[in-house]
Amino acid sequence: MKIIRKKSWQLNENIITSKELFEKRRSFIKLGAATLVSSGAIMELFANEKLPTQTLNYIKDKNINNLKLNTYEQITSHNNFYEFTTKQSAVKDMAHTLKTENWKVTIDGLVEKPMEVDLDDLIKMFDIEERIYRFRCVEGWSMVVPWNGFTLSSLIKKVKPLSNAKYLRFETLVDKDSFPDQNRGVFATLDYPYVEGLRMDEAMNDLSFLAIGLYGEVMPKQNGAPIRLVVPWKYGFKSIKSIVKISFVEKEPLNTWQIQNPKEYGFYANVNPNVDHPRWSQKKERVLGSFLKQNTLMFNGYEKEVASLYKNMDLTKYF
Repeated sequence: MKIIRKKSWQLNENIITSKELFEKRRSFIKLGAATLVSSGAIMELFANEKLPTQTLNYIKDKNINNLKLNTYEQITSHNNFYEFTTKQSAVKDMAHTLKTENWKVTIDGLVEKPMEVDLDDLIKMFDIEERIYRFRCVEGWSMVVPWNGFTLSSLIKKVKPLSNAKYLRFETLVDKDSFPDQNRGVFATLDYPYVEGLRMDEAMNDLSFLAIGLYGEVMPKQNGAPIRLVVPWKYGFKSIKSIVKISFVEKEPLNTWQIQNPKEYGFYANVNPNVDHPRWSQKKERVLGSFLKQNTLMFNGYEKEVASLYKNMDLTKYF
C-alpha cells in the first residue's frame, strides 16, 4: 500500500474548505442540475461565486478533502498593482489593457544556459501543479490562494547558475500602453520597472513558486498575468507580477520598495508579527471576507520550512 504523506507546507484541513465540494458543485452547475433547485438563496449563492472555467491541467494539491480558500471573486477583486492604480478595487476593471500575447521571459546573468523563451514554451518544460498558500500583505490583509505553476528551483536547475550567482533579480514588464501609471512620467507612483530579488537559497526553497494561474484558470491580468512569483513566507510585494526578466547576479539587488522608502521596506520582507511596520502593527491581519482579525503567524505559518534560512540573522535588522 502506497502511503501519501502530506507536505509540511500544505494547510491543515481544519482551516481549509472542501475542494471536493468545489469540484462537485462545478459539475452540478455544468450539468444543469441547478434548475432543479427551488431555493432562490442557493441559486443566488451559485451565481455570486463566479467560479472560473478550469482551463489548466495540473497536479492537484494533495490536501483536497476540505480546502477552504478565499473565493475567486475575492482573490481577483482586491489587488495591489500600482502599474494600473493604487486603488485595489479598481485594478480589476483596468487590467484589460495588459497585453499578454506572445510573452517572452529573458533569463540571463551568471548562468550556463541563458535564454529568451516564449512563455508557452517555458511552461511546457515543467509539470504544472497546484499550491494552496497563505498570502499576507504588508498592509495587514491576507487570503488563501490556490495557485497553479511550477517551482522556481526547477527553473534554476535548468539554466545552471554559476558558482558566483548569489541572488536572483526579477523585473516586471515596462509597457506604457499596458500600464497607465507608467505613462504618467514624473507623476508616476513608482519608478519602473518594478524590481524584486531573492537570495539563492530562498529561491531554491521548495515553497518558492512561479505561478501561471489560479483556481485552475490562466492567471487573471489583475493578479499578475501571465507569470508571477509567489513567495508565501514573505509579504506580498515580494511576489512580483508580470515577470519579463530573471537575472542571476552576485550582489544583493535593490528592490523597488527599498528604493522608494528604505526606512520602511527591506530586502527580505519576511512576515514577522514581532516587527511592526513603522506606521502600523503587524501582529494581526484581516482575511478578506472576514470581519474579525486573526493573529499573524511567524513567516506566515511556514516557519518549519524556512526558519533555517535565517539562522543567526537579526530579523529586526534584516527586515
